[in-house]
Amino acid sequence: QVQLVESGGGLVQTAGSLRLSCTVSGPNVVPWYPMGWFRQAPGNERAIVAANNWNGGNTYYADSVKGRFTISRDHTKNTVYLQLNSLKPEETAVYYCAASVTPGPNYYTRSDEYSYWGQGTQVTVSS
Repeated sequence: QVQLVESGGGLVQTAGSLRLSCTVSGPNVVPWYPMGWFRQAPGNERAIVAANNWNGGNTYYADSVKGRFTISRDHTKNTVYLQLNSLKPEETAVYYCAASVTPGPNYYTRSDEYSYWGQGTQVTVSS
């Protein structure tokens, strides 16, 4: 069973930064899953934040985070990162990483395109 474990969330002031990590583990894990980061605030649907394809060469960002968030990955550690800069209070949410096992060169932006999910990490931005 593939497991995803996130870390790095916490409380930060407006305009602050955090770095989230997501490590993939389990039998037969391969380092080239397309990966994504989503977030969900209370009362809202889970929404895509960033995604990249199997080798990190193709990357997607939601319009609201372009220029402030960066997704990256370290294949040797089976880990994907999300650097969050210039955070805003409205970005307070639980952040989830997800892995897709669908082969191909693309990234994915819909939650139903992902097979495995982490437990989520809380990011709280104070005003």
